[in-house]
Amino acid sequence: MREVDVVGVRVEMPSSQPIVLLREVGGERYLPIWIGAAEASAIAFAQQGMEPPRPLTHDLFAETIRVLGHTLSEVRIVNLTDGVFEAILVFDDQTEISARPSDSIALALRTGTPVFCAEEILAEAGVPIPESEDPGTDEVQEEEEVERFREFLDQVTPEDFDKS
Repeated sequence: MREVDVVGVRVEMPSSQPIVLLREVGGERYLPIWIGAAEASAIAFAQQGMEPPRPLTHDLFAETIRVLGHTLSEVRIVNLTDGVFEAILVFDDQTEISARPSDSIALALRTGTPVFCAEEILAEAGVPIPESEDPGTDEVQEEEEVERFREFLDQVTPEDFDKS
């Protein structure tokens, strides 16, 4: 398993399909996962630190875990079959629950839980985007990363990940 960071949510054009982009920690591979609009909003809200006036579904689940005296230990993206990703929520007592990666990522962001991805999935669906050679500020590097991702989105289609 390799740890991944959540880069953010983007919209793939021209289909307007949301994508969550994960980046391999200590590597150069990125993993795009096509997701639903509601989950894209939930991920974006968490990344921006937005708190709705009433809890959304992922907020409710995070609070339920806390009130029941448990913690989410890690999220694992464990399978890719016919273009569909699968994840597992791993709790402090080693209980595992199957979940969609988008929901798992939204929950991980709310609970400060690390996200991991199976090496086989990164090898199959990960896209290498080499880092820039120019040293610079974090903000400049983030802008360059977003621009590389936009260039990637201009060229990729969901069919590129269909290995059947």
